[in-house]
Amino acid sequence: MRLADRLRHALDRPLDPAMPLLPGDFAADDAPVRASAAAVLIAVTDRAEPGVILTQRTDTLANHAGQVALPGGRVDAGDADAVAAALREAEEEIALPRSAVEVVGVADGYRTVTGFAVTPVLGVVPPDLMLVPEPGEVQAIFEVPLAHLLDERNFTHQRIEWQGRMRDYREMHWERHRIWGATAAMLINLSRRLRWAT
Repeated sequence: MRLADRLRHALDRPLDPAMPLLPGDFAADDAPVRASAAAVLIAVTDRAEPGVILTQRTDTLANHAGQVALPGGRVDAGDADAVAAALREAEEEIALPRSAVEVVGVADGYRTVTGFAVTPVLGVVPPDLMLVPEPGEVQAIFEVPLAHLLDERNFTHQRIEWQGRMRDYREMHWERHRIWGATAAMLINLSRRLRWAT
């Protein structure tokens, strides 16, 4: 079965009740925040050992500077939907052609404490594309094996004080990169959907 079909089949399966989704990265008693719609692309490379394309954001950005992220950003007024936004952002940030992405589906949304309602879009791309970081936003592009990201034993549970309260988050390391926060949580949630895909 093709990779895209395997992922699509797994994405459509119900969750294991013993493995619920992680909640958004905000505390239950946080004041409601008006959320801005955003989308990210989880681009899986179609190779014998599939990988996921991630980026290291530049240190000069106003939000999430230097952090590892999935390509993506705000849903603009000109975007037809979250899928269109994710594809546009990936093309702008890493020169990933929209035409090269076979969209598999939309994964579970994630609400961030910084006020974004993020829609993860799952897609399959050819391996070894010539990707180019947009220097104003992206410092580096790298790929992590999908099997490594789908194994929750590779993530640790951490706590941090932020804005006067303790908050929980997940974290993993791949080579010199630290993958944490909303990106890590969305990948964990995806892994709970895709447990039968690999």
